[in-house]
Amino acid sequence: MTRYLHTMIRVTDPDATIRFFELLGLKETRRFTSEKARFTLIYLAPEGQEEAEVELTYNWPAEDGSAEIYTGGRNFGHLAYRVDNIYETCQR
Repeated sequence: MTRYLHTMIRVTDPDATIRFFELLGLKETRRFTSEKARFTLIYLAPEGQEEAEVELTYNWPAEDGSAEIYTGGRNFGHLAYRVDNIYETCQR
């Protein structure tokens, strides 16, 4: 069985992006931060539809203060699905 998990987009301003999605009725459901890898993942979903998440990926600015600029369509990251058996799915 295939199950939709989330859609990921990269963001440069998490607070502003969260405010935008809140206007659409989405709320933060969970958050994961990796200080070692310097990123934060923020998951949002409409109330009662928590299975339809948007994952915001915020890559922290470089330690020298410079920020990576997302241009040329690089903001879209991935669609995530769960399948029962990835090997069988790839074989098909």
